[in-house]
Amino acid sequence: MTTALLTRTLPKRRTGRPRDHLTFGAGCVVALFVLLAVLGPLLSPYDPNAVDPLNVNAGPSAAHLLGTDDTGRDLLSRLIVGTRASLAAPAVIIAVSTTLGTLLALTAAWFGGWLDRFVSGALDIVFGFPGLIMAVLVAAVFGAGLTAPIVALSIAYLPLITRVVRSAAIKERNLPYVSALQLLGAPTFRIWLRHLLPNLLPLVLVQATIGFGYALLDVAAISFLGLGSQPPDPEWGLMVANGAPSILAGQPHQSLYAGIAILIVVVAFNLLGTGLSRRLLGENA
Repeated sequence: MTTALLTRTLPKRRTGRPRDHLTFGAGCVVALFVLLAVLGPLLSPYDPNAVDPLNVNAGPSAAHLLGTDDTGRDLLSRLIVGTRASLAAPAVIIAVSTTLGTLLALTAAWFGGWLDRFVSGALDIVFGFPGLIMAVLVAAVFGAGLTAPIVALSIAYLPLITRVVRSAAIKERNLPYVSALQLLGAPTFRIWLRHLLPNLLPLVLVQATIGFGYALLDVAAISFLGLGSQPPDPEWGLMVANGAPSILAGQPHQSLYAGIAILIVVVAFNLLGTGLSRRLLGENA
């Protein structure tokens, strides 16, 4: 009997299951860019806004490893320093939308009834407006800069987080342990903080990780249109726009390098989110 009990309770050893090298690699890439965002100004070889009229659109060299842009500014320095501006805005968008979306989802799932219907209806209305178009309209009304697009995109991303978390919260809300805690007189806030949120946290983390890549694309698109970051800020979307006129002249390196940086970060966050969903949620994504 003891042997049978041990056989049932001891965890099975994983045999023949390959390690998720893709997720690990994506996490390393994300960590590298976060490090660049933090230490960028210390690592850049030049002042990213220093103009050198004698080295306009210069190719890669020992002095400028990635060349220079149309005003002679070092592209490597601008890419490194621009990491902070390019990642900060999406980070704010995801932080705000995830926090508010999780609170809305918990509130709607917990109280249900007319409040749940009101929240769901409001989210449906917001979801009907494309986030990028909403951000462009807000920026056109309130002027260029990242503040207005960040607010608009934070609202636009609310349904993406709230809908998924709400469905999971409703299932969690109906589990027997929640009813038992209520019968014992546990306060609602304590149930949320100590039980519901920890159980929903893996799902929230996965949604936030995947959503970060899309937020980065939207912010870069707004800057590309000239409604986000303004010159001479070294932001990747703005760098793609600034280098566009030089493409026809056979000098695409400014737009190319900034576009590659955007692509790498977006793919890394999507792969990391997919890997986290498999590991934390058990999904076969």
